[in-house]
Amino acid sequence: MEFTDSASRVGESSTGSSPGGDEFPSAIAEVCEITHVRGDDAAASIPDLLIEVPHGATRAQHFQTLRDQLRGPFPEGLIDFFFVNTDVGAPEAALLLAAHVTRAEPQRSVAVIRSLIPRTFIDCNRVVDVEALPTVSVPGGVTPGVVRYVTDPADLRLLYQRYSAYRAAVTRAFEQVCGAGGTALMLHSYAPRSVDVAVDENIVAALRAAYRPEVEPTWPLRAEVDFITRTPDGTLLADAALVQTMRAVFAAAGLSTQESGEYPLHPSTLAWTFASRWPRQTLLVELRRDLLVRSFTPFSEMDSDPGKCDLLAALLGTALRTWWAAGAAR
Repeated sequence: MEFTDSASRVGESSTGSSPGGDEFPSAIAEVCEITHVRGDDAAASIPDLLIEVPHGATRAQHFQTLRDQLRGPFPEGLIDFFFVNTDVGAPEAALLLAAHVTRAEPQRSVAVIRSLIPRTFIDCNRVVDVEALPTVSVPGGVTPGVVRYVTDPADLRLLYQRYSAYRAAVTRAFEQVCGAGGTALMLHSYAPRSVDVAVDENIVAALRAAYRPEVEPTWPLRAEVDFITRTPDGTLLADAALVQTMRAVFAAAGLSTQESGEYPLHPSTLAWTFASRWPRQTLLVELRRDLLVRSFTPFSEMDSDPGKCDLLAALLGTALRTWWAAGAAR
């Protein structure tokens, strides 16, 4: 098994190819990391499996580096929103999943794409119109691509530029992998409880109120795993056999699952775009964050737990390989 990490650290220039062209995309500084994991017997140049982590900017450094490049102003304590709303554990689980797959099936190769752009400023899992103004959400709605607290025109230009670079790279990756008959997994983690507050310029105060010790336990506890498979009108875009296999594997391990329980595949998301373009070849998975981190601490930086991440990655790998063995993908 070979790891080829084309990742760019925040602030470094990338030596990879540009987002355009026929080659598989490479890392883009301050936009995305791309890691290739190849089994010992892998021959194909295009990966069999693509794992996208669109909310992969999970460290305080990711937030602060971008915040320092923006002029603002922003709500006081905005980093609290970042900590509670970023997919800690998902990048680590993605790499471990790639290792499990290629170790068990050395003829396969996997690419992991991790966004480095904090969704606090612009969401890389949204269809963002660069001509549209930032907006807000209401309780129960989809969070916006860019929240109304981003007001400076120069900030918006920088954010749209980075978002566009990410979208171009990940779109090309989906086209190449799924176009060759491969599979794409969109991997996320979500907070343990479904905290329903509006995302606007008052988001920090709203979250602090929602997470008060006497309030937090009143919010509904989420399933340990949610497979997001259906559009708002109920159309199934994932492969039913893959979802069934996934749920069976997790259930056998004693973990609760649901299907599109928290939210649907909404047309405002890039996940919907890719799932619609490649029906039955993609799957969006939400893993409950307390199952991936050492301790769930909503307003401070969380560290992933290697053992926890490896357990869930192994289950995902088992389900994928079982599905592949049934002839579902190349």
